[in-house]
Amino acid sequence: MKVLVDIPDNEATFGMKVLKSLSFVKKAKPMTSATVELWDDLKEASEQVRLHKRGKLKLKTAQELLNEL
Repeated sequence: MKVLVDIPDNEATFGMKVLKSLSFVKKAKPMTSATVELWDDLKEASEQVRLHKRGKLKLKTAQELLNEL
């Protein structure tokens, strides 16, 4: 199982030491700011798709996106 843990920057060093000290944690590595931004964008996009499927949000068609360019 993968778990995302949000740790304040000022506690990151300690938090990483704790995670790495746990025998059942296979891998613990910090995310870069670019990865965090991508993660947030993907979460937002998936939420928009979920709302669209429920009929609560109308998304643009591919043609509408191309027309904007």
